[in-house]
Amino acid sequence: MIAFCRLFSDCIDRSLSTTDSLLALDNLTHQITLSLPMNSAKHTRNSKSSTKANHTKFPKADAFLLDLLGASSPSGYEFEAQRVIESYIKPVADELKTDALGNRLATINGKGNPRVVLMGHMDEIGFIIRYINKEGFLFFDTIGGHDVGLISGRKVRILTKNGYVDGITGRRAIHLLTAEERKQLPKLSSIWIDIGAHSKEEALKRVSIGDAIVYNNEPFIMGGEFLCARGIDDRGGTYVVQEVLRRLSKEKKLAASVTAVSTTQEEVGTRGAITAAYATDADVGIAVDVGHATDFPDGDSNRLGEFKLGAGPIIARGPNICPLVFDRLEACAKALKIPYQIEAESGPTGTDARSIQMARAGVATGLVSIPLRYMHTPHELTSLKDIEWTVQLLTAYIKSLKASDRFVW
Repeated sequence: MIAFCRLFSDCIDRSLSTTDSLLALDNLTHQITLSLPMNSAKHTRNSKSSTKANHTKFPKADAFLLDLLGASSPSGYEFEAQRVIESYIKPVADELKTDALGNRLATINGKGNPRVVLMGHMDEIGFIIRYINKEGFLFFDTIGGHDVGLISGRKVRILTKNGYVDGITGRRAIHLLTAEERKQLPKLSSIWIDIGAHSKEEALKRVSIGDAIVYNNEPFIMGGEFLCARGIDDRGGTYVVQEVLRRLSKEKKLAASVTAVSTTQEEVGTRGAITAAYATDADVGIAVDVGHATDFPDGDSNRLGEFKLGAGPIIARGPNICPLVFDRLEACAKALKIPYQIEAESGPTGTDARSIQMARAGVATGLVSIPLRYMHTPHELTSLKDIEWTVQLLTAYIKSLKASDRFVW
C-alpha cells in the first residue's frame, strides 16, 4: 500500500464447499514449512531464467502464492513478478495483455456483462542505487515508504543485469554515535550498502547506478497459520485477484466479463492502476490490498479501528466506495458465513481503489483488504486463512452478478 498513507492521513473455491475449503486450508497451514532459496535469475526484461521457488519441502502449499512472494519486484522493476503471473495465468486466461507501465491484464469471458476489473499491485517497496563512493560503498534512495530506523543491519539483494548481488546495510555502530545521535532516527544519507568491494571501480563491475534493491529474507510460517514474508503488500493481493480469475475460469455459467490486473508502481502513486482503469473501462472495479491489523501492543484502535489477523477480509466503506458494491460484498460474506471486518475510510484510500473510481466517467468501486501486521517492514505478517477467505468472497461476488445489474445510485 502507498507509503503508510492510511497512517499519514491521520499524522478455494474450485467447486469445494466453504466448509471443505476451510478444512483443506487448515490442513495446509499445519503442514507448510517454507524455505525459498531463489536462484540468481537475471533481471533484464528478456531474461528467460526461472523465478520459481523450490517447493519440494512444502508440496501442500499454493505454489502460485509462494512463487509471487519469492519474486523480487520493487516499483518500476517488476520483471520477476510479471514472469510468475504469466506462467500461472496464461494457461487459464482467454486473453493476457501487457502495457507500457508493465501491468498484466488477464481476462476471461470478455463479451460478458457487467464488466468487472479486479486489481492488486505486484510491486513492493525497495531501494535504488544513486551513488558509489571511492571505497566501493553504495548509497541509495528509497522506493516507496520506509521506516528509516529499520533499514540498517539488513541483508539485501541487488537486482543487476547479471543477476543478484548480495549486500548488507550498514551505519556507524551505536558505540560510535554521539549522545544526541542516539536519540534520533538516522538520516538516509548516513546508511550505506556494503557489497565487499575494495573500490568504486570494483563495485561498478558488479552493480550499476539505478540498480534496484530489496530486503533479502525468506518467507516462513509461524503458529501453523501465520505467513511472514517481505512484500505481502501487495503480492498477497495480486495473488488473490489472479487466483479468483483462475477459479472463475472453470465456471460454465458466468455472466460477467472479468479482468484481473496485477498493477505496477502502486507504491509510488497507483501509477499502473491509473492507466489500467482507463484501459479496462469497467462497470465495477475492486482493489485488493492489505490493511493495517491493530491486534498488537499499542495498536491504537481508538484512532485506527479494530482489525485482527484471522478474523476475515476487511471491507471498506466511505466516499471512495460505491455503496452498492459494499452492500453486495457484505451480503456475499454473510451468505457464505465468511468472517469479515469493516473499515471506515473518510476519503480517497491509499490503494488502487482511488484510481479505479475516477477512471473515465467513473467506476463503481470496492476495496477488500487482507489484514496485515508490520506493513512496509522486512517481515510482514498475515493469516493464510484471511487470504483464502478473500479469494472465496470475491469469487462469490462475481458469480452473483447478472447481466442486468447496474451500479448507478
